[in-house]
Amino acid sequence: MAQTIAEKIFSGHAKKVLKAGDVGVCKVDFCFSQDGTSVLVLDSLAKSKKEICRPKKYAMFIDHSSPSPSLGVSRVHSRMRRFQQKYKNLFFDVGCGISHQLIIEKGFAVPGRLILGADSHTSTAGALGTLAMGVGSTDLAVTLSTGKNWFKVPQTYKIIIKGKIPFGVYSKDIILYIISQLGSNGATYKAIEFSGEVIDRLSLDARLTITNMTIESGAKAGLMLVDKKAENFLKKAGVKKYKKVFPDKKCFYEKVIEFDVAKISPYVACPHDVDNGVPVEKVQGTKIDQAFLGTCTNGRLEDLKIAAKMLTKNKVNSKVKFLVAPASHSIFQKALEKGYIKKFVEAGGIVLPPGCGPCVGTHQGVLADQEVAISTANRNFKGRMGNPNAFIYLASPATVVASAIKGKIADPRKILS
Repeated sequence: MAQTIAEKIFSGHAKKVLKAGDVGVCKVDFCFSQDGTSVLVLDSLAKSKKEICRPKKYAMFIDHSSPSPSLGVSRVHSRMRRFQQKYKNLFFDVGCGISHQLIIEKGFAVPGRLILGADSHTSTAGALGTLAMGVGSTDLAVTLSTGKNWFKVPQTYKIIIKGKIPFGVYSKDIILYIISQLGSNGATYKAIEFSGEVIDRLSLDARLTITNMTIESGAKAGLMLVDKKAENFLKKAGVKKYKKVFPDKKCFYEKVIEFDVAKISPYVACPHDVDNGVPVEKVQGTKIDQAFLGTCTNGRLEDLKIAAKMLTKNKVNSKVKFLVAPASHSIFQKALEKGYIKKFVEAGGIVLPPGCGPCVGTHQGVLADQEVAISTANRNFKGRMGNPNAFIYLASPATVVASAIKGKIADPRKILS
């Protein structure tokens, strides 16, 4: 039977042939949770009186509120540390970075693996051919105590992205454009295989942006084929053994959708929905109060490089708070070595420690009533950055930096040129 990537990975972990719509009990290779979800995981384990069966296959991350902004969060962090001291599971404390980035950097995301995370953007790892999915904390607790879980195999959409990428357009613009066309529920509980000449040309950093945001169309997972770029990254990450998984030529896709990006502009998602996307020309001139560069979507070195280049001869507008949060400690170090951090500071930016920063709205950059932010994050729902009376626009690093310079939403092509 011809199979998609998702069908093959589920079948391999269930030790029997599965197709879309089937339910199977599958072994899970790796699990993780973060400080916003770990307490529910630990509560579920305590309630069931179960212990984790494979401590070295479970990682906990302090990234959402890092460092702690309150006494309550500090208690959560302390409980996580005590749990790790007891079970000796993997642990990444304040300053290490964002779970989704560290999963990639530390070599946990391996082609053909099945990974579960108590965080919706676990799909990021799919850029390396990993079937990575977000689940609820209770489901994760079940997996931690048994090493497996049950799954309904999703149907697969194949999305082919073609066309020459226009000047000033980046992977963030491409995925915002695609989501605007699909809609926020356009791929609910589907696996999406991304392919095409555009994907082939993108760097791994850029590909991770696309699989990270796959969930914003309602999808369960985003997947890409493993090519030389992915293999080179895996080699640098110290991953030596893995099995590349490819779809069979005659496998069934519920939908095959082509997108030609040759004529798109930089894209911006307007409040309060990710699928409310428009070309930058339609919103340029909108006054902003805050610009944020970072998150698991766009806090990687390539993103910081784009920003640093734009700020070489430009300053941040005096009326704008420009916040930068590298996605990991490693990225922070490399950005320091390359002089990016110095450029941010000299241009008037505020550099935050590695972590999620203002994205989830628990600390660092909470917006005031009626304030407007433009962010490289993946969500702009009401209250996302801590205030339901504020307004969040999503855009690429280039558009965010151009806006920080101008003090209003701006077309990055005018500065990049």
